Amino acid sequence: MATGNLASYIDHTQLRPEATAEQVQQLCNEAKRYSFAAVCIAPCYVALAKETLANTSVRVATVVGFPLGYQHSKVKFLETHQAITDGAHEIDVVMNISAFKSGRYQEVENELGDLAKFCHLKEAELKVIIETAYLTSAEIEKACALCVAAGADYVKTSTGFAASGAKLEDIKLMRRVLPEHIKIKAAGGIRTFEDAQAFIKAGANRIGCSASIQIIEHEQNL
Repeated sequence: MATGNLASYIDHTQLRPEATAEQVQQLCNEAKRYSFAAVCIAPCYVALAKETLANTSVRVATVVGFPLGYQHSKVKFLETHQAITDGAHEIDVVMNISAFKSGRYQEVENELGDLAKFCHLKEAELKVIIETAYLTSAEIEKACALCVAAGADYVKTSTGFAASGAKLEDIKLMRRVLPEHIKIKAAGGIRTFEDAQAFIKAGANRIGCSASIQIIEHEQNL
């Protein structure tokens, strides 16, 4: 990672349930100012984010099946379709953890595969949130394998709504088992410049956080 380039790894995130339109606009304006890779916002604000970020390089990411992942596949597909129609470039979908834990691996792969195909048809990217806080190391490996088979673009650690978020050992494991072309997004609990650096060094290609400005201003003051 080049000095001064940390912003290009960051998804500037606002997913609190009480977030207002004004706060989302502020988030987008901050993303423009600091040249973050993307904003990650609730589906109801995708059109607003697209409008606010028009004619910039900042991408619009939103969430699907969030934060628990157990919605019906048809509902996730409809959410994805609407989000891309509204202007999303990236879809962060929560894997059906309940189905996964029940051993219904083909069902999980089929759902993610359908979403990946649709995203790619619409020139969007799919990030799959596997929610590592609920998984053993062996289950993380299996979830990664399903994401690869489904054609996902990223595997993401966390929603930020579970008991714990990203852990360095999980990123290292994911990078070890994922092929090079599958990227990794670390999210949940990343609040400092040192945290962000450590996760990128461990193999993360994106960092999802709400403390983005604090992290970047620390970098700029080095």
